[in-house]
Amino acid sequence: MFPVYWEWLSLALRWTHIITGIAWVGASFYFVHLDAHLRAVPDIAKGGEAWEVHGGGFYQVRKYLVAPERMPDELMWHKWQAYMTWVSGFCLLGLVYYANADLFLINPAVRALAPWQATLIGVASLALGWVVYDQLMKSPLAKHEAALVTIGFLYVVGMAYFYQHMFSGRGALIHTGALMATMMAGNVAMNIMPNQRKVIADLIAGKAPNPEFGQQAKLRSTHNNYLTLPVLFMMLSSHFPLTYSSPYSFVIVALMLVAGAVIRVFYNVRHSGGGDLWWTWFVAGVCFWLAIWISAPATAGGRAALGLADPAASNDFAGGASAPSAVAEIVSARCSMCHAATPVWDGIAIAPKGVLLDTPEAVERAKDRVRLYAALTQAMPPNNITGITPQERLVLAHWGATP
Repeated sequence: MFPVYWEWLSLALRWTHIITGIAWVGASFYFVHLDAHLRAVPDIAKGGEAWEVHGGGFYQVRKYLVAPERMPDELMWHKWQAYMTWVSGFCLLGLVYYANADLFLINPAVRALAPWQATLIGVASLALGWVVYDQLMKSPLAKHEAALVTIGFLYVVGMAYFYQHMFSGRGALIHTGALMATMMAGNVAMNIMPNQRKVIADLIAGKAPNPEFGQQAKLRSTHNNYLTLPVLFMMLSSHFPLTYSSPYSFVIVALMLVAGAVIRVFYNVRHSGGGDLWWTWFVAGVCFWLAIWISAPATAGGRAALGLADPAASNDFAGGASAPSAVAEIVSARCSMCHAATPVWDGIAIAPKGVLLDTPEAVERAKDRVRLYAALTQAMPPNNITGITPQERLVLAHWGATP
């Protein structure tokens, strides 16, 4: 029963992570949208107000750039969404990647690590990653926006490159996303919230709040706004092997950072009344197309699956075997221990994604998936844990390409 409980725990954590993530992203985007719609009013020196309609009611929202003259009796804080998104995400990272490091995080072909070493590198890099980012934000570089953005961009891409040379492709992208999410949650916990508390303390003490606190928090909040879409892409990437199976997946990270940022530029400018910057969608589209092009496999099995290799030469290399019997033998030896009605691989209670490969008929029905995951991207078996050979991948590639 233990694998069953483990599966349900994974589902519960994913559910929690998605719910809290929706709440955090929704609140973040709402306040950016609200800031863009604020209009100056005579009784607020710095700030403004906006009128909104929703659910049959009208809302009058007012913003004080620093703080109002007195504190209200009740104040709603927006912080728990960020905290719980990060906590649930880190727990999920531990459950899926650290507890199953041999299966999902460690790729011996990249770096032969013990599970404890991979876990230590992952956790330490997230903590150190936040420290580096926070120090950049506190340095004189923070006063030069273009330089700060450039260094920050290179830093994230550099970390993606580092992860790619430490972990499996899947583990590399998920840790890149986790690093950016840690920076975002750290901004809330270590800067935005403390600065707001300082402002409130000054108000209660009858002092004039330091406007620098609000400016710092605003800058961190802006960074969170532009990091949100790339983080979501990294979180989804683990379900799409084409994103992480390329030796240039760190370049895909760079492209998605640009694409996500320019999409946010479009909406931020549009909501502030600055017009529609349609060129941003063209840039995002080019980035996405380049990511597709980069993801095209460079391996022999991948080229064969795409129809780019010489079938005769490849079949000679594979021993001339692409008959159903040869395919069945490969799948049985390399895949069916997990993809079966009753999996025999330790820790797996049900066939991953419900894909069964334990009968010839089931293998034939899953032909497209076998071609994609075992030949085109070589994402399966995870980290080649069952030792499938290049020749066997070529057999699957040619079999999968036949009608």
